[in-house]
Amino acid sequence: MITIGNDWDELLKDEFQKDYYQQLVAFLKHEYSSVSCYPPMIDIFNSLRYTACRDIKVVIIGQDPYINHGEAHGLAFSVQPGIRIPPSLLNIFKELREDIGCFIPDNGCLIPWARQGVLLLNTILTVREGISKSHRGKGWEVFTDKIIEIIDRIGNPAVFMLWGRDAQQKMYTVNTHSHLILTAAHPSPLAGDRFFGCKHFSRANDFLQEKGYTGICWQIPNVKKEKA
Repeated sequence: MITIGNDWDELLKDEFQKDYYQQLVAFLKHEYSSVSCYPPMIDIFNSLRYTACRDIKVVIIGQDPYINHGEAHGLAFSVQPGIRIPPSLLNIFKELREDIGCFIPDNGCLIPWARQGVLLLNTILTVREGISKSHRGKGWEVFTDKIIEIIDRIGNPAVFMLWGRDAQQKMYTVNTHSHLILTAAHPSPLAGDRFFGCKHFSRANDFLQEKGYTGICWQIPNVKKEKA
């Protein structure tokens, strides 16, 4: 029995009983018992645990988890402190610096965003080590479509940041009259030049403030203390 620990438990209870989800669970049990998969099972639903539906202000949609050991921990684009900042996340930090003046932190842990109402959701929540998109087509896409449908149907006006083709395919489920939809190229090194200059972070805060909400503090703090 899955327990998320906030309003997602009630909102997703019927989804957890559906045939496709039960087939996904059976697949994951086999995968995790036979090969290395990420994130750790206990972290798969961290994006939902850290950000209750009622608190969502921004939705950032990633592709699937990082494929290397120790990187993925259940939040799109995020890595734990002490893990090298991946190139895509570094490009996100560079855009933040140019957009609103944030310094580039010494870590890539995005939990401070999640705690402010930024849902960091991958379209696929698990992956086999070393093989991107290896859990594609197993049911996660249906599940994450449902999450977005719920946000669209009962959530507050939110900003959706859709970076790259996979994320932008989620647009068809979102009511563009209620929410702000921002699209850009994926921040990976292959498309970074087309990602830079999107100004999504300042545009998101402008929208939130227009709706009467507090904007997001996008600065990720350093975890290492500066020497005196």
